[in-house]
Amino acid sequence: MIPSDTSVADHAGPDSAVPDTERRGLLAVLPASARPYASLARFDRPIGAWLLFWPGAWAILLAGGPLSQAGGLLLLFGVGAIAMRGAGCVYNDIVDRDLDARVARTRDRPLASGRVGLRGAWTFLIALCLIGLAVLVALNWPARIIAVASLAPVACYPFMKRITWWPQVWLGLVFSWAALVGWAAVAGAVPAAGLLLYGGAIAWVVGYDTIYALQDIEDDVLAGVKSSARAMGRHVRAGVAGCYAVALLLWAGAFWLRRPDPLALLALLPLALHLIWQVATLDVADAVGALRRFRSNRNAGVLMALAALVVGSAG
Repeated sequence: MIPSDTSVADHAGPDSAVPDTERRGLLAVLPASARPYASLARFDRPIGAWLLFWPGAWAILLAGGPLSQAGGLLLLFGVGAIAMRGAGCVYNDIVDRDLDARVARTRDRPLASGRVGLRGAWTFLIALCLIGLAVLVALNWPARIIAVASLAPVACYPFMKRITWWPQVWLGLVFSWAALVGWAAVAGAVPAAGLLLYGGAIAWVVGYDTIYALQDIEDDVLAGVKSSARAMGRHVRAGVAGCYAVALLLWAGAFWLRRPDPLALLALLPLALHLIWQVATLDVADAVGALRRFRSNRNAGVLMALAALVVGSAG
């Protein structure tokens, strides 16, 4: 599910399996032999790295450490998010290569289309994980231990869509894990406020990835892939609204524990208005509109980061 945009192949010909994103933007400046690997890691689609980065950034800012420490940690978490999101995409495509070949949106992915071989994909995955390891060793021991504990749930995620109607919940567990790592990196432990921040991030992920899954409902039915969007059916908008409401409530609790002042809760108002806009304007039959609202969660992450900075620095 998370997170790549629609792949569009050029017109027929010997190069027809190559998405147009490999002929423009960032990928266009790379050597032709490197482009399929960059596409495999979704380097041309940074929204997933942003969404992986934000929970860790929120934790770093809300935990309230020195700003000089926060700057270095944010840089480390940014590099780690790019590398590990890329590694996650490669691993997901290795596991899902047969399913991807049967879904219109994903059949042009490098592994599914045969432009990258399985051995090359595994080698690239190891290289990305080594970058993640370099980030890991720069953190303190509590953060390292928590980060390593994420490996098992991360490895299980690609199989969840075959097992449960709610793979988005599992995605929320792994995509929000940086909140635990970030707080531990600042404070050496994760208090109740950090756990509430993590819980809210899980609910947020379930909400936005349900919106994302709306693009694939018809193909998912044919391929037998399960998702929260299919499980919610005609109640998708209400379900997403409920997820976002839970996220805001848990984040409000985290803010209150850091600074028990009603003014601290007002810091969440811009984010709340943005999430309300997403739900109010969501058309479940409009795949393009769903993708735009999914992408807008990068802005939601910015608004939450600003709120966390205000409360964390004043708490």
